[in-house]
Amino acid sequence: MTSSSASVPPSRKRRLFLRWPFLLGVVAMIGYAVVFAMHWDDRGLLWVKERFETTGERSESIWLPDYTVDIDAKVLPGMNDDEASDLAYNPRSKTLFAVMGKNPFLVELTLDGDVLRKMPLHGWSNPEGVAVLEGDHLAIVDERNHELTLVTVGPETRELKREDFRSYDLGESANQNKGFEAVAWDPLRQRLLFGEERPPRLFTWAADGRSPLTSTKQPVPSDELDLRNLSGMSIDPRTGHTLLLSADSNMLLELDETGGQVSFMTLLGGFNGLKDRIPRAEGVAMDEHGTLYMVSEPDLFYRFKKK
Repeated sequence: MTSSSASVPPSRKRRLFLRWPFLLGVVAMIGYAVVFAMHWDDRGLLWVKERFETTGERSESIWLPDYTVDIDAKVLPGMNDDEASDLAYNPRSKTLFAVMGKNPFLVELTLDGDVLRKMPLHGWSNPEGVAVLEGDHLAIVDERNHELTLVTVGPETRELKREDFRSYDLGESANQNKGFEAVAWDPLRQRLLFGEERPPRLFTWAADGRSPLTSTKQPVPSDELDLRNLSGMSIDPRTGHTLLLSADSNMLLELDETGGQVSFMTLLGGFNGLKDRIPRAEGVAMDEHGTLYMVSEPDLFYRFKKK
């Protein structure tokens, strides 16, 4: 009995053989497209570096791989058209403040993501960043106007008018359409940390968290910002480490006090307990217990706790 391979004409064998390089090329192109689309290239080197961190180094950091979501994509009621843009934790009230960029207002949330109050922001064009400073002081960054405004929010505040507070010009951005996006208060170093969305760049502004700003912003040199964009940031009050959030990279990145990469969390479904990908992560905050909070466009709330 002749084998089936022997019955295949030589010309057909040659055609099949010639197709393999083409098929392998197609598979390689699809694989690269998936890697690029899912931003695995941003995470590969970080994952390798994490394997070499010692137990002591992990205990002295936030160590994002150990976090698991316990509130997953909770809808913020009545905000589906407002575009959640940033998030900050208030250690005095034990609440969270979020800004909405499309329809400008400030909202106070419980740590479970329940709405306590909504405060219209009159005079702001596109608020994209918020930070809680000392006392009742907050900083709000307006991306479209390239401004940082220091405001006061007390328990009885129901609305804010930009004209009632002092604003500071942040200057031009490398990409005018992707300007200053995020801001965080660093109490350990007595400074405001804020950044441009794309390309990601960080700046500092010396401050005491209560008084008007008197210095000028200073760039933070860094070659560790392996992110496609910067959408939010926060400072861990325990370690002083910086958390950088990237919606385009689907990643939360931890930097140490020298700006070096320490750990990361991927924001895709199936990782860190997430059922689905966080659609567009725009804000991150951390409290004194190390609990992580995030908001995503259009109106989603997340909370992560360490295992």
